[in-house]
Amino acid sequence: MNTRSTGYSCRRAPCHDPPVTTAAARELRAETTIAAPPETVWSLLTDFSRMPDWSPELLTMRPLLRGGLRLGQQYVGLNRRGVVVWPTRSVVAELEPGRTVAWDTRSSGARWVWELAATADGGTHVVHRRPVPRRLTRMSGAFAGVLLGGAAGHADELEAGMATTVARLKAAVESA
Repeated sequence: MNTRSTGYSCRRAPCHDPPVTTAAARELRAETTIAAPPETVWSLLTDFSRMPDWSPELLTMRPLLRGGLRLGQQYVGLNRRGVVVWPTRSVVAELEPGRTVAWDTRSSGARWVWELAATADGGTHVVHRRPVPRRLTRMSGAFAGVLLGGAAGHADELEAGMATTVARLKAAVESA
């Protein structure tokens, strides 16, 4: 039997990433209503070169393939928390233009989802969420444990950062 430092045992090599069973295993969510139509919000939201203007953790997000936003498009991100800087690679997994965009971050096993819905008064309800990951990668677990103070604490920080991101997106759209 192959036992990793996570305490998760495997009967066969290679050992697969352990299931998420910590306090970090909850959906992270931030939402708001923006006084602008969904097409206006979508236009700003999907200009990923602007995402670092809103996210307190993201330094840059750049496409790796030609062809713009589409299913399968890959992005490289660079994140920072204090003095710790790390890259991520994400792949667009869901795309319904004007309504939903989601990407899977391969290095962590997380999916990041943005959902837009028109409101009765002509505005847009925006939901940004990270569903409960089915599995976190070993790299993510080790990285969060050693450099970010643990997965549960980092999940709380991520959720607060998501709220900041949504609030900054709202301010950018409404001031445009």
